[in-house]
Amino acid sequence: MERIKTALFWSGGKDSAFALYDLLNQSDQFEVCCLITTVNEEFKRISMHGVREELLDWQAQRIGMPLKKMYVPASCTNEDYENALNKVFIDLKNEGITTIVYGDIFLEDLKLYRENLLNKAGLNGYFPLWKQDTAALVAKFMNLGFLSVVCCVKSEILDREFCGKIITTEFIAALPKNVDPCGENGEFHSFCFDGPLFSKAIEFELGETVFKPYSFKTDATEKEQGFWFTDLISNDK
Repeated sequence: MERIKTALFWSGGKDSAFALYDLLNQSDQFEVCCLITTVNEEFKRISMHGVREELLDWQAQRIGMPLKKMYVPASCTNEDYENALNKVFIDLKNEGITTIVYGDIFLEDLKLYRENLLNKAGLNGYFPLWKQDTAALVAKFMNLGFLSVVCCVKSEILDREFCGKIITTEFIAALPKNVDPCGENGEFHSFCFDGPLFSKAIEFELGETVFKPYSFKTDATEKEQGFWFTDLISNDK
């Protein structure tokens, strides 16, 4: 039986890493042809996560899988994103790829948005982690030997001290009760640098932690919202 040709959207974080691991190890139904990552064209960093493009390249090399980069502008609108995505989808279809894989877990509106775009492009979607218990999922991720560092946290939910931390049982235990263990609501993002997918761990050091606002105070009492980003600097050669 011929395997289904797939491409996996790769954020560089733990969820996409676990989705790839699941696909490669739990099913002979799929052939993973490549990874796709959305990259900020101006800053050369993974969108939302803020991780340097160089570290993304190391991930693909250590996993041993082709990587396609979808560049988007710094101030990316939905229209910008969808135009870039459609171009990627056309290229993938020309390569015989029929199914796009995502690491989403429980956000219904995001899944529906993705499926609508896929349907318009004539592609199928597959969500290997869908509706799994997030506490059990992150525990399994750690037990398998994956290592991820937190590269970004939402400021109104988590303090900057959570940035730059390795995701461990102690890290999960320290999270406020309203924070999902996988950060599925966008509370935090991570960079996966070691584990069973990788031929060798990716070496890096922590740079500065900076605050990037995404909304501004409208009066003296409102708390400014944004994200704390810890810069990860490659030490690999």
